[in-house]
Amino acid sequence: MARNLDPGADGVRPGRLRVYLGAAPGVGKTYRMLDEARRRLERGTDVVVAYVECHARPGTEHMLHGLETLPRATRVHRGAEFDELDVDAVLARRPQVALVDELAHTNVPGGRHAKRWQDVDELLAAGIDVITTVNIQHLESLNDVVEKITGVPQRETVPDEVVRRAHQIELVDMSPEALRRRMAHGNVYGAEKVDAALSNYFRIGNLTALRELALLWVAGRVDEGLRDYRAAHGIRKVWETRERVVVALTGGVEGGTLIRRAARIADRTVGGEILAVHVARSDGLAGASPASLAEQRQLVESLGGTYHVVVGDDVVTALLDFARAQDATQLVLGISRRGRLTRFLTGRGIGETTTGLSGDIDVHMVTHERAGHGRLPSLGRRHSRRRTIAGFASGLALPWLLTLVLSHLRDGVNLTSVALLFQLAVVAVALLGGVTSALLASLTASLLLNYYFIPPIGKFTIAQPNNVLALAVFACVAIAVASVVDRAARQTTRAARATAEAETLSELAGSVLRGADTVPALLERSRIAFGMQAAALVRRAADGPSDGPGETIARSEAPVLVSPSAPPPALVPDAPATEVPVGEDAVLVLTGRRLPAADQRVLVAFAAHAAAALDRERLARAAAELEPIKAADRMRTALLAAVSHDLRTPLAAALASVGSLRSPDVAFSAEDEAELLATAEDSLTKLARLVDNLLDMSRLQAGVLTLRLQPTDLGEELPRALDSLTTPAAAVTTSGIETVPAVLADPPLLERILANVIANAQRHTPAGGTVSVTASTLADRVEIRVIDRGPGVPVEHRDRVFQPFQRLGDTDNTTGLGLGLALSRGLAEAMGGTLDIEDTPGGGATLLLTLPSAPAPTAPTAPAPVAQAPTASAAPVVATPVAGPSEGAR
Repeated sequence: MARNLDPGADGVRPGRLRVYLGAAPGVGKTYRMLDEARRRLERGTDVVVAYVECHARPGTEHMLHGLETLPRATRVHRGAEFDELDVDAVLARRPQVALVDELAHTNVPGGRHAKRWQDVDELLAAGIDVITTVNIQHLESLNDVVEKITGVPQRETVPDEVVRRAHQIELVDMSPEALRRRMAHGNVYGAEKVDAALSNYFRIGNLTALRELALLWVAGRVDEGLRDYRAAHGIRKVWETRERVVVALTGGVEGGTLIRRAARIADRTVGGEILAVHVARSDGLAGASPASLAEQRQLVESLGGTYHVVVGDDVVTALLDFARAQDATQLVLGISRRGRLTRFLTGRGIGETTTGLSGDIDVHMVTHERAGHGRLPSLGRRHSRRRTIAGFASGLALPWLLTLVLSHLRDGVNLTSVALLFQLAVVAVALLGGVTSALLASLTASLLLNYYFIPPIGKFTIAQPNNVLALAVFACVAIAVASVVDRAARQTTRAARATAEAETLSELAGSVLRGADTVPALLERSRIAFGMQAAALVRRAADGPSDGPGETIARSEAPVLVSPSAPPPALVPDAPATEVPVGEDAVLVLTGRRLPAADQRVLVAFAAHAAAALDRERLARAAAELEPIKAADRMRTALLAAVSHDLRTPLAAALASVGSLRSPDVAFSAEDEAELLATAEDSLTKLARLVDNLLDMSRLQAGVLTLRLQPTDLGEELPRALDSLTTPAAAVTTSGIETVPAVLADPPLLERILANVIANAQRHTPAGGTVSVTASTLADRVEIRVIDRGPGVPVEHRDRVFQPFQRLGDTDNTTGLGLGLALSRGLAEAMGGTLDIEDTPGGGATLLLTLPSAPAPTAPTAPAPVAQAPTASAAPVVATPVAGPSEGAR
């Protein structure tokens, strides 16, 4: 696939990107990239190696010989050195082509870009061509799919669009068996990793699935390139490179049959594709049922197809244009619902016309249960019975009345004026009763005109031939004008109805978006829109579903599911109502009157919205019910994993010390006994502290941890917190502690919070660094900042810092359960404060503890009531120890 790249605003042609896309690690992407570089070098192209990772593979390292390699940038992160792509060195060298391996790589903090693909974008913008590599599992759109297949999450991803806009994409593929042989021979990983890799990630099934994903993704990109080429060269002839089946939907009951038939046709070939299309009129006058189209769209998508809507007044032209634009090979249409008489009167239908104009697209005319059972076409607008009777009556009476008036004025008007007046009467009848009444009026007017106004008068004969022509022209013009007037009136009516429907549905959407409770908002909106007394959702009666709106479905004894009104309409006896099915087990009931058929189509749209809202609420309730279970399961899993190590380690040390002292076989000196006793004491103290953590966490979550809030001086509690830190740590400096007012807090718990956050800051401060503790006032609150100069915490990970059993970026499992910051936030919020994290200017993290200032000392402070559980921001926390500082969470 190739893309044409235009010069940028500065006149520099952007560089071209070539991507070697690997189906799996180890298929030879880097080798192929280096081989391409050597070929270009032999042709005289200026090629440099900007960054290539050989992974100690001899064959790949051999390919580097003879290629100029630029130095890498070295960055230090958490005490370790890492090599990265030096973008500045590449820009200064300005080669024609640069090789950059591992496009999805995440850069070490310190550079100007977080991702390597952003580095590549900068090189391309400078006019340097780039050749790079990436594996299929690193594409963002496939990340979750790959994790489901392999069970291994991919933390480094690249947006699909970055790869998609490459000038060339070349798939590097290898059969699973061949790749496993390469690994067994030691050509991919070292011998110590081969067995684990073959039995886990590189299983035959995993490699086969990854290979299929890569082939399908590349096929899609090739297909895009083919469409671009055909569009650029004006090629309209179908190229049968892939079986694409377009199914035309009208919103009728036959839609499901057509969709399933199209799916069976597409399934006959590998890679077949279904595209459903509905042609809507350009004037916005809808004729199809929105609910039916919504159901058919769901069916298409459930079968792996796509749904499209195109606009056009000529259905055949719009349908064929869409099919050719999609390079479709098959077109599925339903046999017309028109009967034989209707087909005789109206001529060829859409199916026959489409077949005649389809060209090289195969057209399938599919029969269905409604084929040939349609109604005769209406000759005019459908009016009420009273207006229809009035139209026919006027069609007979108005010509007679006009004849009576004009017969007395025969000497003052000529035949032309009389004919025009009769024609005006026919138009008036057309406006009142439609074209059928106008036909009757035209026939009556022609006879009266002949008998009373065309010589010889009083006879149904015509003396002059030109009068015959005049009468014929009168009849034709009258019928034509009546038809046009009726059609214009009909279109005006439909446009007004469509506008009203659009406004109603727009208000519906707005009310749903603004409403706090979706389903009641829908019901209230439907009640107002149709001028009803009440609206409700009731459970469907046991006598089965209805075939359409307006039929009796609900019963007065049916249970009401949702009703914003009182009493619910289903319980009002003998009240006229309109009922519409909502999903499989509910009915929308509007009480007050029966809606005409023209309004029920919009009501069906309301019902479709209500069904979707019910489904969403049902899913939301199910998810809400599962969330506590999932949270408890996560907590239990993390607790077991942490306790199995962190509780067992001090317990084992204490048992070993006590067991050694009790051993009769060894005589210990006084110093050895003291050392063993000290070890046992320290281990048991640590064990007690961990158990207290867990117990206090449970108390705080249950809301039974008693707080004794009182004015507390930070100048007294901070030294106690520092004294409780038992591990060697970075120095601590303080500022502003003595000048701030007292805070309203529980002193022992405040001491534990301070100890926790300071210990956490010390743990992440580089050797030789210091931790700063500052205090200041803001309104009626005191802000305490604990500042470190460590690596800091990315914004997207800050919520994880305050979750229990988390040690973000900390691989040391000997320092505790990872409850420290989660514990501290929960206690701070229980005392009416907050604990958040901010960036430290110049690098690092700042923990901001905010507590309310103590009121003026007017009376002794009584013990506070039982603390409430922390808010959701502390999720799902927590408690604090009283014996010593808790462990960090980062």
